[in-house]
Amino acid sequence: MSLGGALYLQFVHHQDPCPLCILQRYAYVWIAVCAFRGAFTRRPRVRCIAATGILIAAAGGLATAARQLWLLQHPTFHCGFDALQPIVDHFPLAHLWPSAFKVAGFCETVYPPILGLSLPAWSLVALLLIFAAAAFALWRSVSQLRQ
Repeated sequence: MSLGGALYLQFVHHQDPCPLCILQRYAYVWIAVCAFRGAFTRRPRVRCIAATGILIAAAGGLATAARQLWLLQHPTFHCGFDALQPIVDHFPLAHLWPSAFKVAGFCETVYPPILGLSLPAWSLVALLLIFAAAAFALWRSVSQLRQ
């Protein structure tokens, strides 16, 4: 849902994604892949692996969203180039779906808040909830393995 909202804001409201936005999109894609794999198995070991993948992706997304929030709160001089852009633009999905996974904006750009929160703040909240749910799922799967 967060990825869909980001794509809506990009394509309908022309809020271009920065490198940190794109990295969060990758985290959401990896979360979806792992969740899909874990949802369609009854094997606790596979569920443990899927939950671990979700935890890792959510932690990376949380760090990225926190960094983006910090940048928005502490704007610095901007020279018109983001050092992360060339790196992020060479990831696989940037070539497969460039309109959604290529960098088009800057991390310091402030867009209007949604219900009082910026998009990185909403992403942080969503990733915290995903992290908590995955931690609970991992705990349950480990409990099933021990039985």
